[in-house]
Amino acid sequence: PYIYHPIAVAQIAAEEIGLGTTSIVCALLHDLVEDTAISLEDIEREFGKKVAKIIDGLTKISGVFDYNSSLQAENFRKMLLTLADDVRVILIKLADRLHNMRTMDHMPRDKQLKISSETVYLYAPLAHRLGLYAMKSELEDLAMKYMESDTYKFIAKKLNEKKAERELYIKEFVEPIAEILDGQDLDAQVYGRPKSIHSIWTKMRKKNIPFEEVYDLFAIRIILDSKIEHEKADCWKAYSIVTDLYHPNPDRLRDWISSPKANGYESLHTTVMGPKGQWVEVQIRTKRMNEIAEKGFAAHWKYKESSSDSGLDLWIHKVRELLSNPESNALDFLDDFKMNLFSDEIFIFTPKGALIQLPLDATALDFAFEIHSDLGAKCIGAKVNHKLVPLS
Repeated sequence: PYIYHPIAVAQIAAEEIGLGTTSIVCALLHDLVEDTAISLEDIEREFGKKVAKIIDGLTKISGVFDYNSSLQAENFRKMLLTLADDVRVILIKLADRLHNMRTMDHMPRDKQLKISSETVYLYAPLAHRLGLYAMKSELEDLAMKYMESDTYKFIAKKLNEKKAERELYIKEFVEPIAEILDGQDLDAQVYGRPKSIHSIWTKMRKKNIPFEEVYDLFAIRIILDSKIEHEKADCWKAYSIVTDLYHPNPDRLRDWISSPKANGYESLHTTVMGPKGQWVEVQIRTKRMNEIAEKGFAAHWKYKESSSDSGLDLWIHKVRELLSNPESNALDFLDDFKMNLFSDEIFIFTPKGALIQLPLDATALDFAFEIHSDLGAKCIGAKVNHKLVPLS
C-alpha cells in the first residue's frame, strides 16, 4: 500500500544518508501534496515553515526529468534553486529515487528504461557530487540492470563463480596487515570490498578488455579509529605498513588526505602487488573520512566545525551563481551543471602558489576567468610550466 514507499524513503534518509528529524518528517510527507487533497498550507500549519518549504521543493521537482525538452530542464532548474536553498530537498529526492529504483521490477519496460536513463544521466552524478558514493554505485548498478541486463547478468554470474576464491585471497592478503597494525596499537578494521558491477563494466569498455583481464574486482579498505589530530600521521603509518609487506606501484598513489576532492572525499589510495602476482587496490582512511565517503554531504555538515570551507560549499556557491545568471537558457544551464557534476578535476597552482580546481579538459582561458572575469576578458596568452601555450 501507499504508506510503504514514504516509510522506505524515510528509512533511507535516516540510515543511508544520516539525515536528521526534519528531513525524516519531510521524507514521510514527500508525496502528500501531490497525491492527496492536503495542501502546503495544511503542512505548514501542522509542521512549520521549514518542513513546508522542503515539501514544496520536493513537489516542484517531482515532474519526471526528460532530457529532450526544455520545459523539463526548467523543472530541473527549479530543483537546483531549492538545492541552493536547502540541500535536504535533493538528498530526500535521491532517497526517493533510490527506493523507486529498488522496486522497479514489476513496472512496464518503457517506464523502467525512462527512469533508469534519467537516473544515470542525473541522479547518479548528483549523488557522486554530493559525496554519496555507496548510493551512486547502487543507482548505477540498478540502472544497468534494466538498461544493459545481459551484460549485468553476465558480470554478476562471473563474480559469483569466483566468489569463494576471492574471499580466500582477501583473507590471505589482509591477515598480515591486520596483525602488524594491531602490534603498533593502531585500532583498525581491514576488509575487502567488491567493486560495483557498473564500475567493472566501465573498466571493460574503457580499456577494451574482457572480464578475465579486469584485475581489480575488489579493493581492500583499512579504516582507522583515530583522533582528528592524528589522522594524517596514522593513515601514512598504515600506508607504510602495507607497502613494507607488498610492493606498491608508484604511479598509483592518490593522496586525497592532503588535498581532498571537491565533494569532501578524503582517502589514501595505493595499488600494491599482492600474492600470486596480482595487483590490489588499498584504500586507507579514518572512520570520520569513511563516514564522509559513505554519507557525503550530511556527514560533511556534522564534522563541519573542524574542517575549513570545503569544495562542497564552493560548489553550491557555484550552482547559485549559475542559477542567478539570467541569460542562460535552461538546456545550456543543464549542460553547464552537468559539466560541474563530473568530479574529475585538475589542480592548477597560480604563480602565487594558490591552488585552483577546474573540471578536466579546462583551458588556460577558463583558468584566467576563474581568477577574475576581467583577467579572462583581457588576457592574450598563457604559460604552463614556463612554456607558452595557446589559450584554448
